[in-house]
Amino acid sequence: MRHSRRQLTAPTLAVFAAVLTLCASLSICASLSAAEPYKYQFTSVSENVNPAAVTISRDEATPFCPTDWTVRKDRLAGGKQDGVDRITIDNGVLRIVVIPTRGMSIWEVWNGDVRIGWESPVKEIVHPRMVTLSARGGLGWLDGFGELMCRCGLESNGQPGPDEIVTNTGAIASTDLTLHGKLAYLPAQEVELQVDRDAPYAIHLRGRVDEHMVHGPKLTLYSELIVVPGESTFRLVDEVANESGSESEFQILYHTNFGTPLLEAGAEFVAPIERVTPFNERAAEGDVHEFATYTGPTAGYVEQVYLLRLYHDAEGQTIVMLRNASSDRGVSLRYDTTALPYLTVWKNTTSQLDGYVTGIEPGTNYPSGRQHEREAGRVPKLGPEERRRFEIEFAIHPSAASVTEALTQIQQIQGERATQYDVEPAE
Repeated sequence: MRHSRRQLTAPTLAVFAAVLTLCASLSICASLSAAEPYKYQFTSVSENVNPAAVTISRDEATPFCPTDWTVRKDRLAGGKQDGVDRITIDNGVLRIVVIPTRGMSIWEVWNGDVRIGWESPVKEIVHPRMVTLSARGGLGWLDGFGELMCRCGLESNGQPGPDEIVTNTGAIASTDLTLHGKLAYLPAQEVELQVDRDAPYAIHLRGRVDEHMVHGPKLTLYSELIVVPGESTFRLVDEVANESGSESEFQILYHTNFGTPLLEAGAEFVAPIERVTPFNERAAEGDVHEFATYTGPTAGYVEQVYLLRLYHDAEGQTIVMLRNASSDRGVSLRYDTTALPYLTVWKNTTSQLDGYVTGIEPGTNYPSGRQHEREAGRVPKLGPEERRRFEIEFAIHPSAASVTEALTQIQQIQGERATQYDVEPAE
């Protein structure tokens, strides 16, 4: 029997081509889904890599992500900022500015046209080589202070002052510690971007910062900032490692700082507070019950510092928030009180020109001198090659409903439990 051949018509060819295109797209999609995360090495001392300018986008790394995002690295020039590396993560909702040259600090966060941070009298992102930590009696750390969030540590943090160390000969010697330690002025040795190929396409910025010396501490910060495209939250996941064959003390405090527009007359710090204690005589002035409410900028204001213990939920989690006077904008921090059991609130409501700011500072200790904190049992130790994990979730609250939701969570943790207000300063 003879079979006739049928010629494909133009419409049939068009359908066939569309099917092939769809199959190819599905194949690419499946391939990307099954692929390893996208990776890019911004900095590596081991590979001698540190490009000055790079831009990575959604189209390059996660073309099927529904939210546009970019990660850009640039290098600042001129003045005291010359040579500072800056990485800006734009997830479509937030722009998060990270400074690898300064301990992976977060310089600022933008939510639309609203800046989360503060206006320091120090206008540049100062390079560590321009800062002498021992200046002004150990207060030189302040010569470059301007971050939204910097980590204080790792060997020590807190007030400058004397302490004792073991020298290379095994003898005990006196030394003068400087304000808040070295970490915020140490450049990262390794900085890597990793982006997940699968939904929700999380962006991970990872860094390693070494604080090592011969005959001294060998502490390392492994930091990771995680943000999902389209979300108004981000997480810090840190590990502090003792990379020594001997036990080592360490301290870490997350110095998180806010100015206008969140901070204003009538703004309020809100948290499930178990106990609050004035840091010194200055903090004990006035009514300690009113410590959580802020005034507007006041020229000549002398800082006040309060030491807090917080309540937490069944998993050890707590939430703290700074909300503006209208309660329609705020920022909250959620973290584990087992890892970070102490909270410091720093009020520096001086004039705008002098640095109108408040600090909300979870830590392994209070920011007294290390010697004082050791005597109080607040200086933790790491065994040889031991690591300790710290995680903080930052949430931007751009509306009254969002602020109310965070407030409800705080109230649920507080419950009917009372707050103890100490009138006398800490011992």
